[in-house]
Amino acid sequence: MRILFWGTPAYAVPTLEALASAGHELVGVVTQPDRRRGRGAALVPSPVKARALEIAAVRGHEIPVITPQRIRREPDTQRRLADLGADLSVVVAFGQLLPPEVLAQPPLGCWNGHGSLLPRWRGAAPIQWALLSGDTTTGVGVMAMEAGLDTGPVLLERAIGIGLCENAAQLAARLSALTATLMLEALPRIAAAGAGPEHERLARLQVRPQAVEGVTLARLLTKEDREIDWSWSALEIHRRVMGLYPDAQTRWGERRLKLLASEPLVERLADQLTPEAAALSRRSWPRAEPGTVLEAVKGLGLVLATGGCPLLLRRAQLEGKAAVEGEALRQQLS
Repeated sequence: MRILFWGTPAYAVPTLEALASAGHELVGVVTQPDRRRGRGAALVPSPVKARALEIAAVRGHEIPVITPQRIRREPDTQRRLADLGADLSVVVAFGQLLPPEVLAQPPLGCWNGHGSLLPRWRGAAPIQWALLSGDTTTGVGVMAMEAGLDTGPVLLERAIGIGLCENAAQLAARLSALTATLMLEALPRIAAAGAGPEHERLARLQVRPQAVEGVTLARLLTKEDREIDWSWSALEIHRRVMGLYPDAQTRWGERRLKLLASEPLVERLADQLTPEAAALSRRSWPRAEPGTVLEAVKGLGLVLATGGCPLLLRRAQLEGKAAVEGEALRQQLS
């Protein structure tokens, strides 16, 4: 099929690669504009743009890469996309809402690979909010796109479990691979359903309308979200560490400290902890001011007081220093 691919972050790259490897014709790639990064403020392409250019070089022919600032406000760009003659659009974490004029262009529709089980966690940060909220299950859905934010009916979906000590990067890697797999499964069904009026196409595909109950929005995270309050429970702090990885932070003396890995020393969760943390969870710990170091555990890290059970901090990065864990963390911070 002739596919127009929309995506921006590393999360979208496996789907782009899967489409190319499966022999589909990439008539174009739409991604966010290059951004200035680093101390030198050099312009850096998105991971999707960089990979698309590599794929084009290997194949020996150009893949048009379009980088609209605001696709809704760029009729010339919309006309250029229409001229590419795609059979369908595949969208994975593009970062902008597609206007109705663009959604109506491909005869087989626009299909989104979304990293949650809709209607839970519609929006920009479904992986992070699943972890922050303590969800034990998430997944991927392939959804027919419409004008609303992740409101379209679902063609395929698959659920996976979330580990207590799984961080956002680890979960994103699993969901990213699953997105690519499901999209490849969906394409033959979409092609077999054929073109025609949208309601007829979707009826042939037997898509599932999203429930009106259970809708949650995964809003963009802010700088304030990243700040840890030690008066929270160990489990709540741990969820922030995992869900905001690698950006959860606190003050350590006069410097910032990024919290990169932790385990909540909650005895009822002992079967989900490492053996070392499970043993620590069964100990009796004194009450202390939240944020106080209760013990520096050789080879593991620091046990800190919270508003509830203690938290084992296993990996962290002090401002101006490299990230450290275990014994090095104990030596650096204790």
